[in-house]
Amino acid sequence: MRTHAGEQIPAITVEDPDGNALALGEVGEPVLLNLWATWCAPCKVEMPLLDRLAGELEGEVRVLTVSQDMQGAQKVTPFFAEQDFERLEPWLDPQADLGVALADGGLLPVTVLYDASGTELLRVSGDYAWDSEEAIAQIREALAK
Repeated sequence: MRTHAGEQIPAITVEDPDGNALALGEVGEPVLLNLWATWCAPCKVEMPLLDRLAGELEGEVRVLTVSQDMQGAQKVTPFFAEQDFERLEPWLDPQADLGVALADGGLLPVTVLYDASGTELLRVSGDYAWDSEEAIAQIREALAK
C-alpha cells in the first residue's frame, strides 16, 4: 500500500461536467484520489463506499473521484444522477492523464491518499471496502504521521 509513498500528486488539472477546473497540485488539503470508470464493475461497487467515507472523514480528507471514461460527462453525469451521491463530485479526466500517471498497468480502480502538501501516503490498486473501520483507521493513521 505504500509502494509509491513520498511521490508528489501529478500536476494535472481535471474538470467537472460544467467545465470548472481543479488543479490537483493546488488543492491544499489531504486528498483521497480515486480513479474509476463507468465500465469498471469494481469501480461502480466502490463509489457508494467512497461516498460514505467522504461523510465519515468530512473535514479530514477530501475524496475526489476522477473518471477515466473517454466520453467524459456524457457517461459520468447520468451515472451520478442515478446514484444520487451525497458527497462525491464528478471530476473528469477524458484524456486519461491521471490513468497514465497513476494506474498500474491501466487497471482500475486506483485510489491514492495524499497529504495537504500533495505527498503520497498510501495507494490501493483494485477494489477495497473504503467505508470499513479498517480503511478509516488506515487513512487517519497515515495522515497523522
